[in-house]
Amino acid sequence: MLELSGGHLPDPDAAYHCYPQPPLGAGHLSVVYDPRPEAAAEARAEVRRQLEGWGLVEQSDTAELLVSELVTNALIHAKSRFRLTLWAAHGVLRCEVSDASRRLPEVLEAGTAESGRGMFLVDAFARRWGCRQDGPGKTVWFELGTCGSDGCGRRQP
Repeated sequence: MLELSGGHLPDPDAAYHCYPQPPLGAGHLSVVYDPRPEAAAEARAEVRRQLEGWGLVEQSDTAELLVSELVTNALIHAKSRFRLTLWAAHGVLRCEVSDASRRLPEVLEAGTAESGRGMFLVDAFARRWGCRQDGPGKTVWFELGTCGSDGCGRRQP
């Protein structure tokens, strides 16, 4: 199992929870971006636009923030094209960023430094998150709940 600093561990289930791939009928989006500084803003705008289209406005602020952190990590560390993938089904929004770097994410404590808090935010706000090796690179993902029932979207023990 991958061990991260600060004792934080990604979710051990790197697959799509109980699905080997996004479920049929799910809302799905996949976009590839070139490694340009504007890509982070473009990805945030795409997340907001897509979630509004799916009627998931309540999740858009959190999803935008967390996707922005993953995209920024891809831009800084991978310096390669990256893929943003979103899907929503069965009360779950899953966001993934795949890049060409094998460098694994680290959860750092939220200190006073101007950078290095991205995975801390993902760990704090996501219902679940994880990382899997994909060929020459990796995919970092997180999930948010999309239903209105008690406990939906909250971190599972």
